[in-house]
Amino acid sequence: MTGDQEKKCHAIIHTAAVSAGAGNLVPIPGTGIAADTIAMAVMAMSLASVLGGSLTEEVAKGMAITALKSTMLKQPIKIIAKELSKLIPILGQIFAPTVSFAIIEAAGWALANDMDRKFNAEKN
Repeated sequence: MTGDQEKKCHAIIHTAAVSAGAGNLVPIPGTGIAADTIAMAVMAMSLASVLGGSLTEEVAKGMAITALKSTMLKQPIKIIAKELSKLIPILGQIFAPTVSFAIIEAAGWALANDMDRKFNAEKN
């Protein structure tokens, strides 16, 4: 990944993480997962274009779901706590967006690095 690509990826991932965090402000358990999935799908398509690939919307959704599952399986307690915290006024509105932001950041960089490897392998 070039320095320019890394800067663009950083902006895309950070924007998606902020969007997912905002989507997790809704105090209804389960809505955060939908916000995370949408943010990841949009992020996957944007990352692919920066890294020299092309993804259809369906492939981007699949990659987003796979990346989220992988991240969630590594941190199941955080995901459960994030969704259950929404039942607690004020605490849930602080905790859920923060956890979602961190998860999307981590999954985004994992996805970006994976795409970079795949797209560079296809070129060579």
